[in-house]
Amino acid sequence: MDISEKRFLWQKAICEADFTLHNFPFGCGVLPNETAPRALSAFGYYALDLEQAYRLGLLGQDEKLEKVLGQPYLNNFIALGRSVAENVRDALQQNLSLENPSDPELSRKYPWMIPMDQVRMTLPVRVPNYTDFYSSLEHATNLGRMFRPGGEPLLPNWRHMPIGYHGRASSIVVSGTPIRRPWGQVMPEGAEKPVFSPTRLLDIELEFAFVVGQDTILGNPVPVDEAWDYIFGFVLFNDWSARDIQKWEYQPLGPFLGKNFGSTISPWIVTAGALEPFRTEGPTQEPEVLPYLRTQGPLNYDIELNVYLEAPNAEPALISVSNTRYLYWNAAQQLAHHTVNGCNIQVGDIYASGTISAPYRGGEGSLIELTQKGTAPITLPDGSLRRFLEDGDTIHFRGYASRGDVSLGFGLCSGQILQPLQLR
Repeated sequence: MDISEKRFLWQKAICEADFTLHNFPFGCGVLPNETAPRALSAFGYYALDLEQAYRLGLLGQDEKLEKVLGQPYLNNFIALGRSVAENVRDALQQNLSLENPSDPELSRKYPWMIPMDQVRMTLPVRVPNYTDFYSSLEHATNLGRMFRPGGEPLLPNWRHMPIGYHGRASSIVVSGTPIRRPWGQVMPEGAEKPVFSPTRLLDIELEFAFVVGQDTILGNPVPVDEAWDYIFGFVLFNDWSARDIQKWEYQPLGPFLGKNFGSTISPWIVTAGALEPFRTEGPTQEPEVLPYLRTQGPLNYDIELNVYLEAPNAEPALISVSNTRYLYWNAAQQLAHHTVNGCNIQVGDIYASGTISAPYRGGEGSLIELTQKGTAPITLPDGSLRRFLEDGDTIHFRGYASRGDVSLGFGLCSGQILQPLQLR
């Protein structure tokens, strides 16, 4: 069995494990012999054509659905409200309750179920706005120790509010889209002036992002105890980072070209409803946060996160294991802080957590942490070393959760690094 066959079976097994009867996430994709994307769900290694399922009477008689399921993005479907999406999930669960997601005959029994290798997944939403937070205490501490050795790793404001910045929505791409190594200004160690070159320190950022499900009016904040009503679901998110470009440019205004060349999201949005069984308490916040950020109850999730690095002509190698439960700032706090000044939000907005690192070695969510700024390279199964990403490398994120007899996952969030363009 060659590498491509092994990769296919690995990806198929992940889909069959992640897209269970409990899950039924939502995405968009192009079906065989068609050119335009449409709304889909997933069950095992099958994409479910929701428009066809509706016409067969399997999703009820809500006429609003008929108008949105054939559209190329989920924005209008999401805007119908979370209850509509949950009704669709309930209908799919009832219709497929006796089926095995690993059954190779499902597409014969149900013409509206298509094997995933015959579907080209596309961006699930048209993204109006994108914000990236900095919500992992472990990640912020690790970087602070690297960049401010001997000093306090956290800046004074970090424990008082979710730090974030506005990213570039136009360069968010769906899993499977290649990422080209970017050019930019870098300042070599010991040099007196910058040089223009491709990044040499290309990195990953393991993140968890939510998709907004309702618009708000400019000037109207979202209270923290109502924030969950505005969150439709979640995706995996890789905010690729050119560390050397970022290091030279980020003061005084923050990330720019070191970030905006590409961010990758997983193609399937797992709904907030599907994730309810996996809620868990987050870390204790000290000192106590201001009243507008105070939350009660389990508002984090217990979702294991895996990072795989696939070198050219090699099998994917697991290089990091983390968990969303370690996020210091939860999604409700992120959204409440984002809007407390009256900033309006829009359906399809994406708000990413920032890199999620665990409080143990091997749980770091970026290569700069995993390799300690390149001084402790990762050894891959073929014996090759990685400090940062090389051309031809592919990164896969996977997130999955299990509690009792209920389990689900997000599928893969993947991207391959292409060599830089030859600029004049």
